[in-house]
Amino acid sequence: MSDLDIQARFQLAWPGFALDVDLELPGRGVTALFGVSGSGKTTLLRCIAGLERAPQGRLVVDGDIWQSDQQWLPTHKRPLGYVFQEASLFAHLSVQDNLRYGMRRSSGAAHTGLDQAIELLGIGHLLTRNPDLLSGGERQRVAIARALAVSPRLLLMDEPLAALDLQRKREIFPYLERLHRELDMPVLYVTHSPEELTRLADHLVVMENGRAIASGNLGETLSRLDLPIQLGEDAGVIIEATIGAVDNEWHLARVDFAGGSLWAKDQGLAVGTSVRVRVLARDVSLAAQQTASSIQNQMPGQIDAIGEDEHPGLALVRVRIGDTILLARLTKRAIATLDVDVGKTFWVQIKSVALLQ
Repeated sequence: MSDLDIQARFQLAWPGFALDVDLELPGRGVTALFGVSGSGKTTLLRCIAGLERAPQGRLVVDGDIWQSDQQWLPTHKRPLGYVFQEASLFAHLSVQDNLRYGMRRSSGAAHTGLDQAIELLGIGHLLTRNPDLLSGGERQRVAIARALAVSPRLLLMDEPLAALDLQRKREIFPYLERLHRELDMPVLYVTHSPEELTRLADHLVVMENGRAIASGNLGETLSRLDLPIQLGEDAGVIIEATIGAVDNEWHLARVDFAGGSLWAKDQGLAVGTSVRVRVLARDVSLAAQQTASSIQNQMPGQIDAIGEDEHPGLALVRVRIGDTILLARLTKRAIATLDVDVGKTFWVQIKSVALLQ
């Protein structure tokens, strides 16, 4: 696959709302469509699925035209899987029969893909049960397996965790992360959850009022200060890193990234394991010099940019450490007191680090 395998251009007007997007998206990995309710995320997904017909639209997936001025591929002929907010399983059918129903429009070769989906989602022991005997998380795992049963070239997921409580979300996250690591197909994932965004996405499309106001690599896009990404206390960055060492005495792991390293809680991951590091802006501070402190992660960084935060007394500061960008949330008074300005070097203190495998 090439780097840009999905071209989506849609214009659609309804009373009080208009969708107008023109996107090129990666042909692998998870692309998150992120924005507040009513920003057009689900409408865009439905246009891609062919459930909404945008009169002025063009969709090309890996070189194949699914929609253009002269061509229209109906939903049932588009090689895609769709996972909705609700699992919508047939109550009178067992899990196995629900999965078989999902395979009606797939070829016999799809059985290998279904077997893989059952294994990846850990539902083998549920096959003989009826949906009413499953938890919400189990039902949604079955729904995802059903979407994969058709061996799709594209998987669409519309807020698949929205109907689950916190405990069920935590149960299903490891399975979604496993799909992320092991599925070799593009996934378009609609969410307004910062946690889902940072744990699952590789590419980020920010939606606002029916338009895609930004589209790019997750880490780079999250660190931009010119975007109205409403993350509040969850503002921060994602860093791609590797486990470089483990301190068994203190139960810590060193994660190495382009430009430096950080110590975090040891989660039992082997040296050399690739991980994501999530650093929230609220956990990053600046100092004029290195100090003896309980904050063990301290390293020099250069101020790259300063932008407004959601509160008038706060600002977000971009700091460059080698090739890596961090965000720090500071009061404007602190910025003035320390004379923080673009180009200057400060000691970056990082209080807490979250490892996302």
